[in-house]
Formats: sequence, C-alpha cells, structure tokens
Amino acid sequence: MKILLITIGNTDKKYMKEGIDDYVKRLSFYIPFEIRVIPDIKNRSSLSAELQKEKEGQLILNQVSSGDHVVLLDERGVELSSIEFSKWIEKKMIAGLRQVVFIIGGPYGFSKAVYQRSDSEISLSKMTFSHQMVRLIFVEQVYRAMTIIKNEPYHHE
Repeated sequence: MKILLITIGNTDKKYMKEGIDDYVKRLSFYIPFEIRVIPDIKNRSSLSAELQKEKEGQLILNQVSSGDHVVLLDERGVELSSIEFSKWIEKKMIAGLRQVVFIIGGPYGFSKAVYQRSDSEISLSKMTFSHQMVRLIFVEQVYRAMTIIKNEPYHHE
C-alpha cells in the first residue's frame, strides 16, 4: 500500500519543511509515502471562500484515482488515538488497498464535491492548527503508526 498526502500551497517555514522531510525520510523504511503539493490558486484574495473551495476541489479531485481510498483531514472527522490510527492504517494495509490518499484542504476547507468523493474523515484534534503545522503533525503520526505496527519503541503508553 502507498500513502499519498495531498496539500494546498507550499510549506514556506524552513523549520517545518525540515521536520516534514525528516519524517518522510523515516517513513521510507516502512511504506511508500508521497506528498503532492497543489499550488495556491492565483488571485485567491479576489475569490469568495466558496469559489476558492470549488477551484481547489477541482485541482484536488484531478489528483485522485478511482481506486483510491480518500481520507479528508477535517475538523469534523472522527478523532483517533495514535494506537487507534495505527490499527486503522493496518486494516487498510491488510485489506489490500493500493493507495490511501489523505487530503489537507485549503484555508476554507473542502468543496462539496471533495466531501462527496471522500471515503472517510479524520480529525487530528479539536484544536485548530496552521495548514503547515498539520502537515508536520500528520506525517509524524503516520510514522508513529508504522512504528506501533512494527512494535518498535518509538511510541510509549
């Protein structure tokens, strides 16, 4: 199984990028993992929130294949502990899915079309984080999940 993370806009903070890159490198020992960045919409400040979500949604859906299992990282999604998330990933691996696509939306969230295409929604927290911070937190949690699945000592109960 491969994990693809789709995000809107580049990470412009050096320390965030270094942290993300570190965990992506660590993940390469466990599972194929890719981050695909969709560039920010041009002239987005002149667009309504709804129109911006629609335009981003079209770009997101262009990156998703019909056989992909699509998971939105959304504040209204189900909250999982790190152990529960590792079990969730392990079930997807056992099910023989080819690719699980996690998506971090733009500043206004997701369009209706993206919600309709999704298979599930997961929340990383009830708190609000910057989109760049969510990338780092998510990649670390995938790494943590892989070490839990492999029964390695990274995670402590």
